[in-house]
Amino acid sequence: MRRIIYWSVGAAALGGAALAAVIAWPVGSAPAPIELEGNVDRGAYLARASGCIACHSNFEAGGAPLAGGAPLETDFGTFYPSNLTPDPEHGIGDWTAESFAKAVRQGIGPDGEPYFPAFPYPFYAEFSDQDIADLWAAFQTVAPVAEPAPYHDVSFPFDQRWGLKLWRAAFFYEPKSEPVPDRSDAWNRGRELVRGAAHCGACHTPRNLAGGRDLGAVFAGNAELPGGSKAPSIRAEDLEQNGWTVSSLAYALQSGLTPSGDAFGGSMAEVVREGTRFLSPQDREAMAIYLFDAEVGGADDIVKEEGGSAERKTRID
Repeated sequence: MRRIIYWSVGAAALGGAALAAVIAWPVGSAPAPIELEGNVDRGAYLARASGCIACHSNFEAGGAPLAGGAPLETDFGTFYPSNLTPDPEHGIGDWTAESFAKAVRQGIGPDGEPYFPAFPYPFYAEFSDQDIADLWAAFQTVAPVAEPAPYHDVSFPFDQRWGLKLWRAAFFYEPKSEPVPDRSDAWNRGRELVRGAAHCGACHTPRNLAGGRDLGAVFAGNAELPGGSKAPSIRAEDLEQNGWTVSSLAYALQSGLTPSGDAFGGSMAEVVREGTRFLSPQDREAMAIYLFDAEVGGADDIVKEEGGSAERKTRID
């Protein structure tokens, strides 16, 4: 009996020590100083491409731009996108460009705590210092709103921030949006947008029970989006079977209209309304070109690179 008690106490002590180690485990790294001068116009364009306005603005409820977004209902709870205006108390007014860089590229707040992956920071991991400087400059031009976004409504155990450190170790991968040699400028630009800023895979890729993307089914669609929405497959063969062409897809990213004359609904309508319609015709076409090139840059290449062996997956932090 004593032996069982000793083993139980030892196991509890070991478990407590392991938990304490995880809680104390620092994540992320200090970014280098952001000393570049930001371009406001380019930053505003990148913010549109990245979905910042769409996600962090609750226009349907009469909210101001970037003052906090509409609730995002998931199986883990309800998340509320934060206030990104320059208000010093409720927004990012007391941040530095470096803390902004760490939040965007690493998903870690100024307090060192990791963000919930409802924020698609993994797709922004390859943003350059110039990208960060441009975004930072653009956000400084937004009117400050002295209203806090609601707290996330997430139940135990998903409300434990220390658990996100384990999630990051398992599911945080670089977006692999860098240029590929011997590919056209348009194809590489499309790759940069689709796999990076526009984070198409955040919605159009199914997720596992832990909320991590299924890297063996990238762009294969997701039938269980927040709020009950669905995202269809955007793999080349499925796009073609459903009557899409490069030109009609590029046009849909501007107009929200499908080849059949129907209109996008749900979250995709918001993506177009607050994001892709503001992109240049060249960028919308580049995204379509990339998605349709299945031989090298489409679904097969994505699955090989993002869903291949563990040795090819590069974890951050």
